[in-house]
Amino acid sequence: MYTLLNNEQNNNALAKISPEKNLSDEQLTLQNKVEEFCKKHIVQGQAVFIIEGNAGTGKSLVLNKIFNTLQKQARDKNGVSVLQGTQNYLVVNHPEMMKLYKNSAGKFPYLKQKDFEIPTTFINRMHKEGKKADILLIDEAHLLLTRPDNYNRFTQENQLEELLKLARVVVLVFDEKQTLKFKSYWNKSLLNTIAAKYSVQTYHLKQQFRMHAGADIQCWIEEFCQKKILPTPQKQLFDFQFFDDAQTLYETLKEKNALYGLSRLVATYDYPYTLDGQDHFITEGRFHLRWDRSKPQEKLPWAERPDTIDEVGSVYTVQGFDLNYVGVILGPSVLYNASTDGLRLDPARYEDSAAFAGRGGLLEPEQVKERIMLNALNVLLTRAVRGLYIYAHDPALRARLMALQAKAVLT
Repeated sequence: MYTLLNNEQNNNALAKISPEKNLSDEQLTLQNKVEEFCKKHIVQGQAVFIIEGNAGTGKSLVLNKIFNTLQKQARDKNGVSVLQGTQNYLVVNHPEMMKLYKNSAGKFPYLKQKDFEIPTTFINRMHKEGKKADILLIDEAHLLLTRPDNYNRFTQENQLEELLKLARVVVLVFDEKQTLKFKSYWNKSLLNTIAAKYSVQTYHLKQQFRMHAGADIQCWIEEFCQKKILPTPQKQLFDFQFFDDAQTLYETLKEKNALYGLSRLVATYDYPYTLDGQDHFITEGRFHLRWDRSKPQEKLPWAERPDTIDEVGSVYTVQGFDLNYVGVILGPSVLYNASTDGLRLDPARYEDSAAFAGRGGLLEPEQVKERIMLNALNVLLTRAVRGLYIYAHDPALRARLMALQAKAVLT
């Protein structure tokens, strides 16, 4: 049984990864294991601790809690810890998450803004200065580049390999169901191959904290992201609905936002969008709303800015964040397959051209395309704490979902 949190607790992303937040028994066990691992290997070096877990299991919270503890021991001049004086950093290849971590610096005495960096910046700086970190924490390691990328000023072959060379102990968070691009395509096999040279320990978080939904809804989402459509779960505290009109969905979402805050609309990357300084719109019948505006100078993440209720977010703006209520528009690339009573994906209608750039070296790129699209769908459908609303562009898929919902109501 889940208990809904009050608005103040539930509407501040920084509070959700605060080192002051209490951990579950499972998370506390993980924290203790990682700290023991770091102390054991800080002298020997060449060690990797891998934290796995599905979306919503609190991976970033535990990582930030661990980092605060490590930095406290490192910066305590009167302490006796083996970590005293160590140079430790946390990197994440996600601008919105980096904003969150930077905002935490200064609010806690042992965390400083210089402790947090984008991976490429960290790699290039360390090479230039000829330095090496003692302990390096990597959040969202599944977003690290797996090939050179001139746009991001990364000239080596694999960011994780470079990061491992630049630290004695590495602690990383990994979820292969959240890789979103060819140039950062990860799976467990690749991760294990790279980590095989080091002393490795793995811990898998299982308890779901984000979605206050029963196991049936969580199962429905998991299967949907595997192209299977299950019967609609019975009505429960978590508000799970399909809509046959995108504007009605949006109006319902705005009502929830007025009541509870932090409710946002997102969509699959199936509508044209370019970073040209202009607004780009999503239109579905009488629904017409712009994509999120790129504002890298904003200190608050997109998910927390009040003006973004008037925008449609993408997978890149919400990955790693919690929202109270989420509306998801399934765009033209997500279709109904009548022969399987499931989903069919059309990569040709997927507008995220950057996701499929740099296919060199990938085996079975067409299968990887589908996996990336399903991963993006998984990210969008697992952001909600209190409720999830879904609208499908494809008339056949929309009709099938509405029919299943009507059947569940009658039952």
